[in-house]
Amino acid sequence: MLYVVLFLAGVAAGMGPLVIWYHGRLSLLRVEKLRLKGWDERLKSYSSDLAEQENDLKKQRGQLDGAVESLEAQKVQHQQELIQAMAAFKAQQVQDQRGLDQAMAAFEARKVGYDDLLKENGLLKQDLFNLSVQLRKMERDHAAIGRRQEEIDQKANELATRYLDENVSWIANKLTAKNFATCKDRLTKVVSQCRDIGFDVSQEKEDELVQALRKNFERAVRAEFEREEQARIRAQIREEEKLNREIEKQIQEAEREQAAVEGALQKALQEARDEYSAEVEHLKAKLKEAEEKAQRAKSRAEMTKAGYVYVLSNIGSFGDGVFKVGMTRRLEPMDRVRELGDASVPFPFDVHMMISCDDAPTLENALHREFHKQRLNRVNFRKEFFRVDLESIRKVVEARHGEVDYVADAEALQYRDTLAMTDQDYEFVEETVQSVWDDHDATNVDE
Repeated sequence: MLYVVLFLAGVAAGMGPLVIWYHGRLSLLRVEKLRLKGWDERLKSYSSDLAEQENDLKKQRGQLDGAVESLEAQKVQHQQELIQAMAAFKAQQVQDQRGLDQAMAAFEARKVGYDDLLKENGLLKQDLFNLSVQLRKMERDHAAIGRRQEEIDQKANELATRYLDENVSWIANKLTAKNFATCKDRLTKVVSQCRDIGFDVSQEKEDELVQALRKNFERAVRAEFEREEQARIRAQIREEEKLNREIEKQIQEAEREQAAVEGALQKALQEARDEYSAEVEHLKAKLKEAEEKAQRAKSRAEMTKAGYVYVLSNIGSFGDGVFKVGMTRRLEPMDRVRELGDASVPFPFDVHMMISCDDAPTLENALHREFHKQRLNRVNFRKEFFRVDLESIRKVVEARHGEVDYVADAEALQYRDTLAMTDQDYEFVEETVQSVWDDHDATNVDE
């Protein structure tokens, strides 16, 4: 504002050019002032940067001073280590020199003179000559021992061969149709024993011996089969003769019964004089039954393969899941079942199936072949016991024979009663039975 006033006053006083010059000069001063102000700010900024750089330099100088001190300390330590290393090197040098001196002294002490060498050479030549003589003697002795060893080996091989042959012969003589596994095991052990004593039995030789044993076993089985077949034929002949006697007896009984019924019927007809009589009808029925019975007996005599195939179990003797599958031509098949349950087994057999068929041997053979791998006795195939379930037996029977009645669960009465019997009950039963036996024996003595 002051500037404006002065400007107007100068113009009014006629000092226009001076005022203008002054105005221009004032503007330049202002610009210069602003420029100086900028420089002042820059100087302040540069001063601040210089202060920071100075601080950084002080820090770096401090770090350099620490590094210099550390280097000085390392220098001192390295100098000490170098002094110690030099001392150790000098001590080792002294020790090495002492060892070298001792080695040189020992070498000097071990030096041998020429005369001593000549004397020692003579002794060595004498020793070599003696060794040569002993070596030739040892070679002759070794050759003699080798010949003796060959003779011993030959005799040992002869003895081992004889031992093997005698055992093979003994095994062949002991071989039957029921002990192949035992004989093969014995043969394998004999071969192993021969190998243990040094007798070389090749694998081919062992295979030949086993193969020969198999062939001998096959011959033994065939011979056993022939013997058993002859025995079976003789037993079958006896069975058929017994069966024929039973059939003949039944035929005779049926004929006598038929004749008696016919006589009674004729007598009843004469007494009734063609009138209805219940007794007449009863006699006619009995006559028809006697005729059918006689006819069945005659038909049975004509059928050589007819019979019964039975399936039995004996839990008390053989346990669960074991069945006997066989056949009989008896007119009364239960007689055969009772025979099987005699004193040879502790408990009687239970009947699961009793199959009447026209060709009993074929059905029995089919069952035996079907369950061949389930045999209880794998040595004697005449034993007819199989470990199999009853349902499998039923399926085979129905497939080859037709529907059949069977008993699924065995009664095993004596076995179950034995398990359920207490010691007191057993004592009572034993006393009772013993008392009856004593009374019977006393009766027989009195008679």
